[in-house]
Amino acid sequence: MQHKDVFIILADDDEDDRLFFEDAFDELKINTKVSTFKDGLELMNYLNQEDSILPKILFLDLNMPKKSGIECLTEIKKVDRLKDIAIVIYSTSASEEDIENTFVLGANVYIKKPNDFKKLKKVLSNVVTMNWQYQTSGLNKDNFLLRL
Repeated sequence: MQHKDVFIILADDDEDDRLFFEDAFDELKINTKVSTFKDGLELMNYLNQEDSILPKILFLDLNMPKKSGIECLTEIKKVDRLKDIAIVIYSTSASEEDIENTFVLGANVYIKKPNDFKKLKKVLSNVVTMNWQYQTSGLNKDNFLLRL
């Protein structure tokens, strides 16, 4: 079934961040459908259902209860049905270790969460409109960390 909307999922344990994210997409003039999950376990339970609609882009927070973003990323990349989902790490952390680990594990883009709504809208717009075929065709560390 084809959707004209870009289906996006955010997994983030911070309720304010989830609302901020949804509000940003509501204001952008891009056809999207956004679903959110409050932790990694809830996300993986959804993704592992055979009949679940898979997102075009998955925004994944690193620090979540029950199952971390790293654990989710690792599991997703091991499942044939899930491994081609474009994964954007969406975290408050800007540590080189987190950036390196998620790059090596196969995430496509790393974003440090902006603390400004205008910057958030800009970065989300950039991510949704980027050429994902190019972005996912091979690991490219130069384009991995999306800076504003």
